[in-house]
Amino acid sequence: MPFCGRRARVSFGSTARLGYIGSVSVLESEVVGMDGAKSLGSGSGRSNREENRGGLITGHVTWLYAFDIAHDMRREPLVKVLGQAVEAWARMEDHRVPRQSFFHRPQLVRLPALYETLPGGRYGNVQRALKILPVGGLSISITAAFSVEKLLDLVLWHEPVGHASRSAVRELVKQVISDLADYLIQPVESLDEADAYTVFRLDPPHGMGDGLAWLDIRRKEVAALLTQESDPERLCEEEVSETLARRLGYYRSDVVVVDWDAALVVEQHGAAEEILHVLELANLQLCELEAYDRILDTAMDRSYGDLGRKRFYNRALLGRLGELRIDLSRLSDELTHAGKFLGDWHLARVYDAAAARFHLADWQRVVDDKLKTLDDLYQVLKHDQFNRWLLGMEMVVVLILIFDLAMLLYPFLRH
Repeated sequence: MPFCGRRARVSFGSTARLGYIGSVSVLESEVVGMDGAKSLGSGSGRSNREENRGGLITGHVTWLYAFDIAHDMRREPLVKVLGQAVEAWARMEDHRVPRQSFFHRPQLVRLPALYETLPGGRYGNVQRALKILPVGGLSISITAAFSVEKLLDLVLWHEPVGHASRSAVRELVKQVISDLADYLIQPVESLDEADAYTVFRLDPPHGMGDGLAWLDIRRKEVAALLTQESDPERLCEEEVSETLARRLGYYRSDVVVVDWDAALVVEQHGAAEEILHVLELANLQLCELEAYDRILDTAMDRSYGDLGRKRFYNRALLGRLGELRIDLSRLSDELTHAGKFLGDWHLARVYDAAAARFHLADWQRVVDDKLKTLDDLYQVLKHDQFNRWLLGMEMVVVLILIFDLAMLLYPFLRH
């Protein structure tokens, strides 16, 4: 499977890729305390111990992994995955939306909670969930609770450990592929390592008031957290402004900041589930588009090689190209359809922010351009096939004329 990580800023190019039928996501966990280090002072004008009740910052960290596990998936409802019941993901409507709004609801599998080591050396419960989309993709999200003294204590949580680590998630994906073997069409032959997209969800601090004003006071701290920098003073103003460029809210106490490798959500736990879901879908779309890009690169390289080695028409090559362009066009449409959020304008804005950070439009344009190139190659081969048929028919006509002429001249030639 293709690599779906973002450990360096994306420099977009036609050879890069991004990345649900089987999408797996790990959701919430019970709150677990973690001893924070001494506050270093953030320059915010008030003590970090006033951030929340009891002087601690609480919330959850969610690590989102996305994988492409198959070319496609059978359109049949799943009953159980890894021994757990499959349910339809249900959204919470904490604000007014149109009755006929559209929101994609993938199949969801909640795995048993695990008690294990968390970043920082403490122990706590970790909950996992699988979200499955019928386009050959898999999203895995893993959530653990935290309680820290200051915001920068969360920098360590960028690197998941235990069952949230990359190696453990990779083994989980192998189990899912094995369990879904009867539903997968052309499953991937191998899996590569994948990095997690980290979402920090903070409980609104007591008496926070306006969320965007709260963010302005702590803009360097938040930027350092999202960029995984332990010293916010090292960041230049340009980097801070770029990191916080995609920020928005709905209620006064809500804040959402989306960056390329991590996001910050200041909202109550239940209400934040929809935002996590939107970020998860965008992350999975990136992975799938990267997978399509690589499939198209491989297909065109093979096609050009076959055309260069063979002078005559290759029926197998033409059939392969025709099937591939139809399949990828359909899967690309389904993937785009999963990212539509009609009616809920706030979640649509969150999705737009994530899509801009992941360059989804650029990836989609690259895939569409390669599909067009593939279609042009297919049309060239079809045209070549038609020309060969015409040449063959003309040769047959010429042979018939020669035969008729020979039959007419034969009696005279005998005498």
